[in-house]
Amino acid sequence: MRVLVVDDDEETLEFVTRALERDGHQVTAAQTPAEAAIRLGDAGPDLIVLDVMLGEASGLDLCATLRRTGCMVPILFLSARGAVNARVEGLDAGGDDYLAKPFALRELLARVRALGRRGPPARTRRLALGAVTLDFDARQATSSVGEVPLTRREWDILRALAEDRGRVVAFDDLLDRVWGEATDGARASMEVIVSRLRKKLDAAAGRPTIRTSRGVGYALELAP
Repeated sequence: MRVLVVDDDEETLEFVTRALERDGHQVTAAQTPAEAAIRLGDAGPDLIVLDVMLGEASGLDLCATLRRTGCMVPILFLSARGAVNARVEGLDAGGDDYLAKPFALRELLARVRALGRRGPPARTRRLALGAVTLDFDARQATSSVGEVPLTRREWDILRALAEDRGRVVAFDDLLDRVWGEATDGARASMEVIVSRLRKKLDAAAGRPTIRTSRGVGYALELAP
C-alpha cells in the first residue's frame, strides 16, 4: 500500500516511515502542508498518516482542506493529545482514525492495515474545482458565469480522475477505463481531449484543474 506520512518532527517521521516500509508499504514523507500537497499528487497514496501538530500549521486544517476539495484518501491522525475531545475533533475534521502518542508500533501497523482493507469511497456525485461545480449525475459543469459545455468523453475522463482524486491516474489506466484500450491512437486522442478539457476548466475555475505528472499520468488539482 502507498502511504504518505506527514509529520514536522524528523525523528518521528523517520521512525514511522521505516516501520511502514518494513511492513511492506511504499512510503512517501512530508514535513509541511505545502510539501504534503505536492507529495499527494506525485505519490497517489492509498492512506495518509498525519500528525495533528505541524509546527505552526495544523494537521486538522490540512485534513479539512483535503476533504473540502474532494480528496477521500483515508487519514490516520497521530497526536500527543489523547483526550476524548481531541479525538472527536480529529474525526470531525474528516479523519478516519486517531492514534494518541506514545503508541505501540504494532497498533499503528494494525490500524494502517485496517484502513487499507476498507472499500473504495462512494461514487462521486458532485465535486468543486475552484469556481466550477461538477454534477456527475446530471453531467453538468457550472461556474459563476454559467454552464461549461463538456463532451461525453470529457465527462468520462473527469469521472475517472474524480474517482481517484488525490492520486495520479496512470495514462494506461485512464485509457482502459475510458477508451477500453491502450493503443497509440487512443493515447493521442486522450492527450488532445485532456488538453481541451483542461483549457475549459482552467478558464472557468480561475486556477489549474488538471495536472500532468510527466511520464506517469493525470491528476485533479485539489488545492482550494
